Amino acid sequence: MVHLYKELQPVDRLSIRMPFPVSSYDRQLITLLYQPLIGAEPISLYFMLWAEGESTTEAELSHYHLMNSLDMPIAKIFESRIALEAIGLMRTWRKDSEDVRSFMYDVMPPLEASAFFNDPLLSMFLFSKIGEQAYRQLRQRFVQKGPSNDGYQEVSRTFTDVYRPVQHHLPSFANEQTVEEREKPKELPFNYEDFDFSLLRAGLSEQLVPSSALTAEANATIAKLAFLYHLTPLDMQKVVMLALDDHMMLSESRLKKSAADYYKLTVSTEPPAMQQAFQSAVNEAEKKTTKEQALQTKEELLIHYLETTAPIDVLRDIADGKEPIPADIQLAQNLVLQYQMPIGVVNALLQYVLLRTDMKLTKNYVEKIASHWIRKGVKTTKEAMDLARKEHKQYMEWKTAEQKPATKKRYTGGREEKVPDWFKKNKEKKPQKEDTIKETSKEAAKSDTDFEEERRKILEKLGIEEGQVDSHGTD
Repeated sequence: MVHLYKELQPVDRLSIRMPFPVSSYDRQLITLLYQPLIGAEPISLYFMLWAEGESTTEAELSHYHLMNSLDMPIAKIFESRIALEAIGLMRTWRKDSEDVRSFMYDVMPPLEASAFFNDPLLSMFLFSKIGEQAYRQLRQRFVQKGPSNDGYQEVSRTFTDVYRPVQHHLPSFANEQTVEEREKPKELPFNYEDFDFSLLRAGLSEQLVPSSALTAEANATIAKLAFLYHLTPLDMQKVVMLALDDHMMLSESRLKKSAADYYKLTVSTEPPAMQQAFQSAVNEAEKKTTKEQALQTKEELLIHYLETTAPIDVLRDIADGKEPIPADIQLAQNLVLQYQMPIGVVNALLQYVLLRTDMKLTKNYVEKIASHWIRKGVKTTKEAMDLARKEHKQYMEWKTAEQKPATKKRYTGGREEKVPDWFKKNKEKKPQKEDTIKETSKEAAKSDTDFEEERRKILEKLGIEEGQVDSHGTD
């Protein structure tokens, strides 16, 4: 498994940009066309970034903020992000520095409905997800077919047909810096270099398929269809020859139909389906043999759990599913955000303190150990666990110092009771303050007689017979 700290951590900073406006109509396209393809979690991340990106204040956030807002672990945030990148709804930029790693997220608008349904990958992907009937209904809803322009000739005037410049001596703008021009995406991001166009052309003679037919648009459609149907360049040669029209041209619609027919004849009558590549990798990792699973130690499983789980979930798991109090959550957040400790290290610290202090999460004690780990340069979960074992004796001494004075025990009437230190008889006959027993305004120490009288009254109040303390004693 690739450790997430190499790709993304909760402490990593993020900024959001919206290069193009996103409208309510785009929201419909995202919900009805894109969500069936990539699922609800990536779309939730998209809408979250959209909402944050529309804020008038430019604030740099952390991924811990996204984890809390979406109730997702960092692994789900990462998987959702790359799903959005693959589908064209998000672009990611990264900048590394010595202290912090920053990401810039561009929230991209969806493709126009016509471009979506014309794209062979997206249209077939959606068809395989929702079925034929729902697919046709969505296509009919978003792709409106107006009156045909057959028989008409366009007579629209251009700008230069209508307007003429008045001044001939215009200032030169050649040396001025122009604003960066950005063009709204019109197609799905796709790596066309994966398809071997040279092998495709090698098997097509000029007489059968003229080179003029293989335009840039046709080549783009050929590469996508080959990816969709898992066809080789040799297969696509046959598809191209089937798609040629009477004018020796290749249209997008004919290429789609020829590829679909060829796939049905040679591969399967069922439409092709797609799945996310990282899910395949996870599934393959889960298919380990029994022997390999036996070699995986409990410590490795624990490290994996601590590295991939949000601190709030660790607190919840330790408490048997009970919700942690806000103070504990805030303490964990400070360790991640303020001290910039890796999430696995924070989880190891929380688990160590809770399990060794009778489920008490004292802020000073936690921060003292955290400060020690930071000075020691702890970066990984395993380093944190090893250091906790090594310094366990020292940490227990710190814990004792943080706690109140220890109480001592004695037995009374067969029942074990906790007796404070101040309750023990002063055998050395030293002056002893009694402000913890009874409030007093006297500054001078009481006499032995007064002390014994007060002690007798307390014993009677507690139902303890005289002599029991002396006979059993205390620790």
